[in-house]
Amino acid sequence: MVHELKRPKGGKKKIVDPFSKKDWYDVKAPAMFNRRQIGKTLVSRTVGTKIASVGLMGRVFECNQADLHGDETTYRKMRLIVEDVQGKNCLTNFHGMSLTRDKICSMVKKWQTLIEASVDVSTTDGYKFRLFCIGFTQKRPNQLKKASYAQHAQACNIRAKMVEIMTREVSTVDCRGLVNKLLPDSIAKDIEKSCSSIYHLHDVHIRKCKLLKRPKLDITRLMDMHGEGRGSSQAKAGSGEAGTKVPSGGAYEPPVLESV
Repeated sequence: MVHELKRPKGGKKKIVDPFSKKDWYDVKAPAMFNRRQIGKTLVSRTVGTKIASVGLMGRVFECNQADLHGDETTYRKMRLIVEDVQGKNCLTNFHGMSLTRDKICSMVKKWQTLIEASVDVSTTDGYKFRLFCIGFTQKRPNQLKKASYAQHAQACNIRAKMVEIMTREVSTVDCRGLVNKLLPDSIAKDIEKSCSSIYHLHDVHIRKCKLLKRPKLDITRLMDMHGEGRGSSQAKAGSGEAGTKVPSGGAYEPPVLESV
């Protein structure tokens, strides 16, 4: 009787490069920022029921404001979340903001009072944010005393003023308007100006902006934020950038271009 020889188990497996099964996608920032192309991200290709776009949804990207907006504010970080995938483009939306650790550490010093306030506030389009404001007391003009500490009552009044201004500024705008106020830090400048009657402040910043709740995904609103929706086309029409009117009857032929 002849016995068949069996192959030993655990033979050599074929080594496959994992990157050969992945695709690169472009990450696009909303139209509020000057630089729309954030970077690229990897995802496994669609195989069976595992769809690539599902793996991209909900990814959060953290970008420096200087890289994103082209200004010199290197200490502010913006968080953007992927809400839709179109072709090879990931469309993102604002997801939060924070200051870098080295900036916060550089502001904290001796001989001054640190005053902080936070508030939960909703925008007009249904986004709920928690804003944190930070500020420090400053020496008055011609002050000889080394320390510049605020009294407890003064700190309470400044905190109340911070909450009042943050609530007023955010509750009257949508998410896009909030980002436009965070980029130049106009809310912090208003706080510094209005609190000068209580105590002179310096290094006033919105330290953090945290997204608590967002409304259901609206594609038209997202496209509008990326400058591709109905609102952007209406803005172009108002600025005289609209195309020529197409006649309703008969066949339409496009005009002949002089140069290609």
